Amino acid sequence: WIFGCFFINGLISLAFCLVYRQPLVFFWTIPGTVLVGQALEHLAFPQVIGAYYVTGALMLALGLTGWMRKCMALLPMPIVMAMVAGVFLQFGLDLIFAIRDGFVIAAPMTAVFLLLSAVRPLGRALPPLIGALVTGIIVIALSGAFDVSESAAPIIAVPNLYRPEFSWAAMVELVLPLAITVLAAQNAQGFAVLEQSGHKPPINMVTAACGVGSVIAAMVGTVSTCLTGPVNAILASGGDKERHYVAGVMVALLALLFGLFAPVFTRFMLATPVAFLAALAGLALLRILGRALIVSFEGALSHGATVALVVTVA
Repeated sequence: WIFGCFFINGLISLAFCLVYRQPLVFFWTIPGTVLVGQALEHLAFPQVIGAYYVTGALMLALGLTGWMRKCMALLPMPIVMAMVAGVFLQFGLDLIFAIRDGFVIAAPMTAVFLLLSAVRPLGRALPPLIGALVTGIIVIALSGAFDVSESAAPIIAVPNLYRPEFSWAAMVELVLPLAITVLAAQNAQGFAVLEQSGHKPPINMVTAACGVGSVIAAMVGTVSTCLTGPVNAILASGGDKERHYVAGVMVALLALLFGLFAPVFTRFMLATPVAFLAALAGLALLRILGRALIVSFEGALSHGATVALVVTVA
């Protein structure tokens, strides 16, 4: 499952970043994963995989017919960015909770991030987020909080191929919600943050790629593919716009490695303190959260933006 999330989507990301010269990184739908987790309490896994196939075919059709771009053109940018802010707000809150619950790790990371952000000569020599990352690694190493067990576990991923089962119950429950989580909750975020950074993402081709990726990923039991909002927001948040795609290529290459060595990296991530991951994600998205809030509430649609923000957070 992890192999499919990273390796298959990493291949799609690499191709799109190189062809379109934009940071177009694809991963998996997080809200869709939540839906699937609940559905697996009463549906068999092959039935869920059957829903993955149909969802992928639906998104492929929307992309090839050009309907997706027309739908996106009808969505007001302040409303979409309010939804983006609602999603990113949780990362900001998790940063505060990490400082509260994992002070020894998160507080030094935050302090270094703020120092490098405030002192520009230092920030140019060492980007604030990299400084926070290095600080966190040092603190974890000194505190002995990193503990990898099961050293004899596999190293290279061996994907399992699954045969789908097409069930009307699974179709009714999952296909449309999965498509909505990809197209409205995930892809819309990615399109919005990229457009705010001056990029022009190929909406229809991205939608079609999500469909193809979802079908291929379903073969190994992986949830539907999407254009990820937070990752592309980070990639487009700094540096020259013309070079953003290079960061996307690097992420895609790392995703390929992560997929190939999924057993190792999974154990690695499970051994990493939660406070470190929460602090790093929160610091990475802090500035982007602020930009999303500004775009949402600076125009005449502030009331609608407020509703979108509250509903998304809820």
